[in-house]
Amino acid sequence: MHPIDLSVVTWRKSTYSNPDGGQCLEVADGVPGFVPVRDSKTPHGQALVFPAAEWACFVAAVRQGDFSA
Repeated sequence: MHPIDLSVVTWRKSTYSNPDGGQCLEVADGVPGFVPVRDSKTPHGQALVFPAAEWACFVAAVRQGDFSA
């Protein structure tokens, strides 16, 4: 895999995030085949980059409640 230049992507928070900017994840759109994810509290820190198919499986599992306590 070649490095992805995340300095040019647009980051967005979930609409479920609370407005005070607390513990939120941001994702970047427009990276074909991948989903970059970062902590909104440290926007200049490292980001994790997941294959899009794996991210879709994760999101589906969250929606189904597979990670409920």
